[in-house]
Amino acid sequence: MSPSVPAATPDATGLRTMGRGTLSRTLVLRTTALVAVIAIFLSGLTALAMHRILEGQLDTQLRSFASRDFGPSDGDFDRPVRPGSGGPGQTQGLLVCASDDSAVVGYVQQDQSRVELSDEASAALGTLPESPVPQTVSLPGVGLYRVVVNEHDGLRMVIGLPLSELTASMMSIVAAAGTLTALAILIAFLAARQVVERSLAPLARLATTAHHVSSLELDSGEVALTVRVPPRDADPRSEVGQVGLAFNHMLDNVEGALAARQASETKVRQFVADASHELRNPLAAIRGYAELTRRQRDELPPDASHALARIDSESSRMSTLVEDLLLLARLDAGPNITLSEVDLSNLVANAVSDAEAAGPDHRWSVDLPEEPVVARVDHNRIHQVLVNLFANARAHTPAGTSVRTSLAVDGGHVVIVVADDGPGIPESVLPSLFERFTRADTARVRTGTTSSTGLGLAIVAAVVGAHGGTVTATNGLVRGATFTVRLPLRRSQPQL
Repeated sequence: MSPSVPAATPDATGLRTMGRGTLSRTLVLRTTALVAVIAIFLSGLTALAMHRILEGQLDTQLRSFASRDFGPSDGDFDRPVRPGSGGPGQTQGLLVCASDDSAVVGYVQQDQSRVELSDEASAALGTLPESPVPQTVSLPGVGLYRVVVNEHDGLRMVIGLPLSELTASMMSIVAAAGTLTALAILIAFLAARQVVERSLAPLARLATTAHHVSSLELDSGEVALTVRVPPRDADPRSEVGQVGLAFNHMLDNVEGALAARQASETKVRQFVADASHELRNPLAAIRGYAELTRRQRDELPPDASHALARIDSESSRMSTLVEDLLLLARLDAGPNITLSEVDLSNLVANAVSDAEAAGPDHRWSVDLPEEPVVARVDHNRIHQVLVNLFANARAHTPAGTSVRTSLAVDGGHVVIVVADDGPGIPESVLPSLFERFTRADTARVRTGTTSSTGLGLAIVAAVVGAHGGTVTATNGLVRGATFTVRLPLRRSQPQL
């Protein structure tokens, strides 16, 4: 059974809990919003119900007062009303207004005294229709009142009680309900956050596993996909568990496909190595017989002599191709390099001198540091890297092109730069420049040069990679191409 990755924190994938756009934020906010709507709705219903209850109690008290006799029938209202007399409740703020065809008399009870109503308030009360059902009115200079209007024997009586106490009570109830609602929303937010974070923890661990897999090098070589979703997150009884189980099945399939790919690549690599090795002897024999026959060129017709020359030339080119394929097959099988302390300053200088002899129609220059640069590399392979880069410059730049080579130390790396002022590299070729059998546009190949096999730069990348280094190619701002090789300054063993 493949081991699983350890449990990850919710932010192990780089996502912050409750970050913008996260599922946890969406769920928490929507849950809190739902709770807020329900809490506000219930608080509103509670406040409305309390208002109805308090209003009903006030109406009951008002009807009790309306049934009392507040003075003689002749309209003499000078006798004060005793608090609590004639019915339940207090008489503070009690409003009494009597009117007939000749006069309107009204007052508001204040403690043990009566305050007469203003003409505006009396006029407003006089316009009210007769109704035993309590109604709310706003009286100038008095405020909101709950009143009932009765008429008997030509006398119109209006009895009212103030709504100030009911309003104050409702304000207290609404404030308390608002506080409790806000507290409920806050508690709902905190609780929803805890619940959502714990519920989405398996999804976060699943994302962590996916990030582990995405960081693996799967493009080449043997790959061991040991990462799996933990069993507790692959329970098919839950939705996240089903995703985790499907992810594990996918990783199993990917691991099988990678193993099959590696086996196929190994077979192809072995075939190329075997075929290249077996072709060396026949090619050597062909070249030998062609050269032996050409020694008698005076006795041969011109056509036969030309054909033998072409046979020798093509067999020589094919021998080079076979040697390159054999080298690449060996490098693919492992870092087939022998490390030793090498003076790279001397190596680069000699390689440039050889390139100048091989390409006298180019201008060659070298820039070396004052102190020798010594690195632990394979002398022959690094020399081959330089030879291939110089050959690439000769083949793809016109005569008179300047090729500049520099050597420098950058931290723990050696940097070798080969730059020319030629036509540069086509943008369409740059992404695959170091792949095998990649060839530039024929317009970039100089007339008279040998056709490229498309393996030179692939060998450069393979050799540099076997040393644990990198090689890149870029175009200049105006023209020209630059190849940069970075090698570890000192290494005890090559990096695969």
